[in-house]
Amino acid sequence: MYQIRIHGRGGQGVVTAAEMLSIAAFREGKHAQAFPSFGSERTGAPVVAYCRIDDKEIRLREPVMQPDALLIQDPTLLHQVDVFAGLAPGGTILINTTRSFEELGLQELVHRFRTCTVPATDLALKHVGRPVPNAALLGGFSALSRQISLASVAAAIGEKFSGKVAAGNVAAAREAFLHVEAN
Repeated sequence: MYQIRIHGRGGQGVVTAAEMLSIAAFREGKHAQAFPSFGSERTGAPVVAYCRIDDKEIRLREPVMQPDALLIQDPTLLHQVDVFAGLAPGGTILINTTRSFEELGLQELVHRFRTCTVPATDLALKHVGRPVPNAALLGGFSALSRQISLASVAAAIGEKFSGKVAAGNVAAAREAFLHVEAN
């Protein structure tokens, strides 16, 4: 079973990201589940969502305490919340930022985990016109983890959104995928 924890703030589409990730996995014939964990339900409050992907039925319904991958939509959480708690040895970390792990003061993680940063918010602004990094982050996750294909991410975005919003999010996901592949 592959387990993902997504950290962000209310209003960033953290829950939507987990849902689209599970839809992408379903499209590939896998079993998946996605669910949120809310503390304070206000815009800007820290939010965590979880996604599990497996080749067989998933019966677990508890929070992901030992993720294989972390997607961090809001880098301001890095020093406010222990987002790295329980990350599996050799796990994957993808952070939405224009800064490097060294610039973030996280250089020690680079040697222990598979790491990358992607400017997901910038890509969302460019392609969607709003600072919602979820789809771009999923495109980057596809490239970094190889757990789901970019085509499945694009299809999941198309199931969740329509028209210009879907097209913009797919373009942001595609550019994030290429960014991560290049780094």
